[in-house]
Amino acid sequence: MSNLITINGVRGFIDENGTAQLNLEDVARGLGFTQTQRSGNDTVRWDRVREYLKSFGVHAKLYSTPTSGGDEFIPENIFYRLAMKAKNETAEKFQAIVADEILPAIRKTGTYSILPKSYADALRQLAEEVEQKELLQLENAQSKQIINELQPKATYYDMILQCKDLLAITTIAKDYGMSGKSLNSLLHELGVQYKMRKTWLLYQKHADKGYTQSKTHVINAERSEMNTYWTQKGRLFIYSLLKNEKGILPLIECNESEAV
Repeated sequence: MSNLITINGVRGFIDENGTAQLNLEDVARGLGFTQTQRSGNDTVRWDRVREYLKSFGVHAKLYSTPTSGGDEFIPENIFYRLAMKAKNETAEKFQAIVADEILPAIRKTGTYSILPKSYADALRQLAEEVEQKELLQLENAQSKQIINELQPKATYYDMILQCKDLLAITTIAKDYGMSGKSLNSLLHELGVQYKMRKTWLLYQKHADKGYTQSKTHVINAERSEMNTYWTQKGRLFIYSLLKNEKGILPLIECNESEAV
C-alpha cells in the first residue's frame, strides 16, 4: 500500500489495483454525517454510515498497517454513493454539480469539457468548485444580514436601547458561566442562528430586529472575515430567550436567588 496522502482534508491512498481508497471518518465528516453534542463537539453518526454501507452490500476495508494507523478506508465508488445518499448542505452541493453540470455535459457532448486527468485533480477540482459556491453563498448571506442590520424596525424601545457598545458572544456567554462556543450552539439549537463556514448568521426572522451588528476585518489582500457582534437589544433578547425557553439565568441572578 502506498503512503497515505491528504487531499483537501481527506486522507487516502492508491491501492495495489490502482483504486483510490479514502478514509471513512474523513469522508463521513466531510459529507456531514455528524451530530453536535451538548458539549459543542461534532461526532460521526456511525449508525447512519454503517446502515448505508450495508445497503450497498459492502463493508469498509480495515487496514492496520503502520502507514494507515488502523483507520478504515472505502473505495472511491462507495464515496460517490455515500455522497448521493447524504442529505446535508455539503452533499447537496456535490449532487448538484454531478446532476446539473457533469451528467448533462456528458449527454450533450459525450464528455465533460473540464474532466480532470487524474483522481487527485478531480478531488481538487471538486473541492475548488464547492469552495467557490460556499464563498459566494457566504458573501450573499453576510450582505443580507448587514442590510437587515442597517434597516431595523424603528420603535421607541429601540431608541432607548440604542447604544454604541457592541458585545462579542464570548462576553455575553460569561454572564451565564458558558463559553462562547456553547452559547453559539445553544442559540443554534433554539433556532436563532446558523453557521456558514466559520461565521454565525441570524435566521431571517431575527435578522432585521437590530440584535446584531457585523464588522468585517481584513486579514490580508485576498482575505477578509466578518464577525457578528451583539447589540444591547440583542443581549436582552438572549436573556429573555434563555430564561423562557431553557430556564437559564445569568450568574448574577442565580446568586441573588441563592441569597434569598
